[in-house]
Amino acid sequence: MTIGFASRAATSTCALCTAGLLALAPAAATSGTREDPGPRPGTGPRAGTPPASLLYRSGTHVRPHAGAPEVPELSAKSWLVADAATGTVLAAHDAHRRLPPASTLKTLFALTVLPVLPAGIRHEVSERELEGIGAGSSLVGVAEDRTYRVSDLWNGVFLSSGNDAVRVLASLSGGWRATAERMQAKARALGARDTRVKSPDGYDAPGQVSSAFDLAVFGRAGLRNPEFARYCARAEAWFPGRDGDPYGIRNTNRLLTGADGVERYRGLIGVKNGYTSNAGHTLVAAARRDGRTLVVTVLNPRSGGPHAVYEEARSLLDWGFEAAGRVDPVGSLDALRAGPLPGQQVEPAAVPVARRDDGPGRPVSWTIVGAALLGGAGVALFLRLKWGPVPTD
Repeated sequence: MTIGFASRAATSTCALCTAGLLALAPAAATSGTREDPGPRPGTGPRAGTPPASLLYRSGTHVRPHAGAPEVPELSAKSWLVADAATGTVLAAHDAHRRLPPASTLKTLFALTVLPVLPAGIRHEVSERELEGIGAGSSLVGVAEDRTYRVSDLWNGVFLSSGNDAVRVLASLSGGWRATAERMQAKARALGARDTRVKSPDGYDAPGQVSSAFDLAVFGRAGLRNPEFARYCARAEAWFPGRDGDPYGIRNTNRLLTGADGVERYRGLIGVKNGYTSNAGHTLVAAARRDGRTLVVTVLNPRSGGPHAVYEEARSLLDWGFEAAGRVDPVGSLDALRAGPLPGQQVEPAAVPVARRDDGPGRPVSWTIVGAALLGGAGVALFLRLKWGPVPTD
């Protein structure tokens, strides 16, 4: 009899507590911190809510205010212009279209390999390290049995787009295939989901693609690395010659140097150009004016000759600086990124804490625990008044 009563009392108590919790849980959940689901259908966007990204849609996208300059008409298959500080994309055309990147992929190579190879290391190049260079590749003149500093090789990568320098640096950092795999992992961590790495130097390879979005992500990330920023902004350097006498090399980014009839762009700070027969002319460029830095990508202009990639990038940069504050974003370079960029300060996550008040910010867990204790105490009081003390043995 005593055992049966205790069981019935416990069962009743649990049932009542459970019912109380189920009744109180919805109200408790609304008092905690959670993600706002957004406006109800038909109510329109809330004030301060960022507009939806347009970057996965085909065509040209811009959200101009009244009086904003018109986006230039370009012949490139894909292009993008973004604010390098915030990642805000100001305008784009087929931003996620997957295309061969040519040597602009060397931006991802540098992001991956620069951190693991100190610039002052000296290395004697072997013949084997120069094997496999694609026919017609751009070269800086790396020679077997010659000793180079790692910094010399990086000058060869950034200024001369030397695939021979890439081969040696890849060998020093784990090998060709391992470097490609690490580049792929790096791209994914940065939120660059369109990129497929097959040849770390950007040489045409089946299945190797990137996009205007991804390449802008790489360029922006590179500018936050002081070494990367120095190399990509360097117009000229000396490179060790085979006979021991150094010779001058010049950056092939004509917007930076003003070579071959291309006017140098005021405020340009890099990043990387490229060309292959399959990719056409490609360019990631960044410029700074009046405290504002823009990054643009231009892939494969279809008219205007070999220098069109520079002139179309110039038009985008001019437009971007003029349109500052006069357009709303069409997307963000941070949209798919898994973590913060190098050098980017991380804001601490909001952690619920117990409060002394009963306001709407009370954490869900404390609300539920409180409801359970109150419910249990109420049931125990009811049973005591009705049945008397519950036997314990």
